[in-house]
Amino acid sequence: MKLINLDECVINALNLFIKIQLPKLDLSIYKRPLVVGSGNATITGKLIVEDPDAIFADESNYKRKINKIDCCIIISASGGKHAPIIAQEMNKSRKEVILITNNANSPAQSYATQTYIFPKETEPYTYNVSTYLGMILSKTKEDPKKILSFIKKLKVPKNLKKFDSYFILIPPEFENIKEMISIKFDELFGSKISCRVFTFEQAKHSKTIVPSDKELFIGLGVENKLFGKQKWNIKLPKGTGYAGIMSMGYYILG
Repeated sequence: MKLINLDECVINALNLFIKIQLPKLDLSIYKRPLVVGSGNATITGKLIVEDPDAIFADESNYKRKINKIDCCIIISASGGKHAPIIAQEMNKSRKEVILITNNANSPAQSYATQTYIFPKETEPYTYNVSTYLGMILSKTKEDPKKILSFIKKLKVPKNLKKFDSYFILIPPEFENIKEMISIKFDELFGSKISCRVFTFEQAKHSKTIVPSDKELFIGLGVENKLFGKQKWNIKLPKGTGYAGIMSMGYYILG
């Protein structure tokens, strides 16, 4: 059985969210939430809980941060693995648990005060495109139809495959999503191809002093005239948010 590529997963996910209404996340009533997730779920938490008083943690350090919080928001696609363990620990401390998941039969659900269940597409295990994209769309209120339309019109360079390294530049307001794109590239290509993701301002700090003719600089929402010999600049449509950046970044990687 041949697995579909990441870019196909992006298209499928956007088509799904065009047809299906997403749950409405309302997390504003909490003053000091502890947001817990693993890997890209942790990053998703930072995107959907943009609260200066929020505390972020993963399965390895959440116990050290239980004091002085009024609730725990657990983000887990499966609602399994560490999620029920963390939820039970919060129950012991009498903290409210808000579970954000894609699994209607999540093991953690029985320990949660409130559960948000998001739809997802069937996709290869590590991709997690629709799982987190739906959660982000619910927060940003971006139109998946507009994102899909832009992606379909995107003119991808024919020589994209000739490069062995990529440098993705993003606007500073999207700094929180750079790790998500970087992690996905590492999961797909590992030691075969390298990719670095920085904001335009971060790139000014000794990130490009070793040049390579086989490195492509992709300006994702950045008009890059400063860095690299090989450039591909993509002008983002008005109103692009985290969901749009994630979709475009994943599509390009695919």
